[in-house]
Amino acid sequence: MASAAHPTANVKAAGAPSALQSTIRYGLRITLSALAAYSLVQIVKVPLHGLWAVLTAVIVTQASAGGSIRASLEYLLGTLSGAVYATLVALVLPHDAPLSMGAALALAIAPLAYAAASSKVFRVAPFTAVIVLLLAGDHGQGPLAAAATRLVEVALGGGVAVAVSLLVLPERANARGRQAAAAALERLADALPVLLMGLSRRSDPAEVQRVQHALGAAVAAFDAAVADAKHEEALSFAPRSDPAPLSRTMLRLRHDLVIIGRAANEPLPAAIAPRLAPLAVAFGSGVGGYLGACADALRTRQPPPAAAQLASQIEAYTAEVAAMRNEGLTHALSTSQMEQFFALGFAFDQILQDLTDLERCIGEWVAG
Repeated sequence: MASAAHPTANVKAAGAPSALQSTIRYGLRITLSALAAYSLVQIVKVPLHGLWAVLTAVIVTQASAGGSIRASLEYLLGTLSGAVYATLVALVLPHDAPLSMGAALALAIAPLAYAAASSKVFRVAPFTAVIVLLLAGDHGQGPLAAAATRLVEVALGGGVAVAVSLLVLPERANARGRQAAAAALERLADALPVLLMGLSRRSDPAEVQRVQHALGAAVAAFDAAVADAKHEEALSFAPRSDPAPLSRTMLRLRHDLVIIGRAANEPLPAAIAPRLAPLAVAFGSGVGGYLGACADALRTRQPPPAAAQLASQIEAYTAEVAAMRNEGLTHALSTSQMEQFFALGFAFDQILQDLTDLERCIGEWVAG
């Protein structure tokens, strides 16, 4: 297994400058978005020197074009809902005095805050409502004019952000998704040996929890990249492979490791540990190596290795399980020990099926 680590290390080392370049490009796109929005508001006269257009351009410019499209749509929808509702409140409820303004603010913010807590799409709605209510009169605008101005500025800033993300050193969500998927696979590969160590000795609950949380975050990062990629599909004329099947397979692999983590929470019973633990660890090592190789395949856009190479290891484990049952070694196990015994076998069978699916998904994605 030691020799297998070198290709992965080389790929990671090769990807380090790329990550730095990606960060620099992202910073450049944000700067250009702000300058472009500021330039446009010199032509379209709006209050406060186009403050909200520039802020919107900075906020919604994301690391990928798909992310910028998603953020712009969410920001525009949140602004629209906040502006429309705040305008209705302003027209219905007089707010010339401080007390009446406080009542209008409470009536406007409370339901919008609830909506923002329910969905991130509405997280700018309360902020927009405050602007419409408090700043409308300061520039000689009524509530309707203030809401319309706010929408125009947000649309302008969002449009600038999307244009810059598409035209200036563009970075596609599909490519970022491959990097996120590779990182998630490496997390899975690193976590499996840690979890399986619990079959031989009592594991540290805090360490296991840290590993599981890191796995969840890695898979969630890939899911976010997949969501961004969907927003780019309408702007791409070239056929692309759908990353959604890989996302679903990655989630199933994550669930496999949750099952393994729970089954390996306690060491195997002394009657079966000497025979099963080494086979389980060997299988986990093989799976970890395979996941690392799949991560390399994603980064280099090469076909993945065959998952069938792991079949012999799971067959050895299954054969040993059958032999111990024939010898009656499982009869003395308690109910909880039997649950652990069968949960491990189920998880190993399931992870092999999911790795076969992983091979297919990666092959289709890199081909596309």
